[in-house]
Order: sequence, then structure tokens, then C-alpha cells
Amino acid sequence: MQHYLYKIQPVRLEMFSEGPTEAESRIVSDHFSYLKDLVERGAVILAGRTLNNDYSSFGIIIFKAESEDQARETVRNDPAVKNNVMRAELYPYRIALLKAENAE
Repeated sequence: MQHYLYKIQPVRLEMFSEGPTEAESRIVSDHFSYLKDLVERGAVILAGRTLNNDYSSFGIIIFKAESEDQARETVRNDPAVKNNVMRAELYPYRIALLKAENAE
């Protein structure tokens, strides 16, 4: 099992600064459900986003996959990526330090 990180950013920058369209809102909700399911299945370790609402805003997802192909498939199946609401960049990732209680 290997770790990966994917960084997502909105395709339409105004989605955060001016608000999402109805379609974007629905797709982002599907994106959240997709990630929540991956958390429950033990694949996603961490997911979140920055709180700024300008061009530099981004989200990250750190997850486990058996291979780079499987990791790419996970990213491609994200509803926000699949529906072109978010663009994604995938990176192999190594967790060096982690203490779950510190996140609370």
C-alpha cells in the first residue's frame, strides 16, 4: 500500500468568492459524499481545504492506494474532478509523522 496526495482547485475561481452555481453545489456535495465513503472504507487518511476564497484556495486529500494506476482512478472518479468543477494534481506522498489526536 502506498500513500498519495491530490490537490484540488476550483476550475471557476468565482465558485468560492461569489458562490457556487446550483450544479456546482450539487457536484461538490457528491464530492464530499465520495470522500466520506473513502474515509469510511479506510482509504482516505485526511481531506480538507484552505479557508481563503481567492485564486490560491485549494483542497488536499491524502489517501492510500495499491498502485499509481489505482490512485489515478481514485482521482478520476472524484465527482468534482469528473465533472470539471475541480482540477486535480496527483503526487506520490510519504507520511513522516502522524498523531491523529493532534488533529482534534
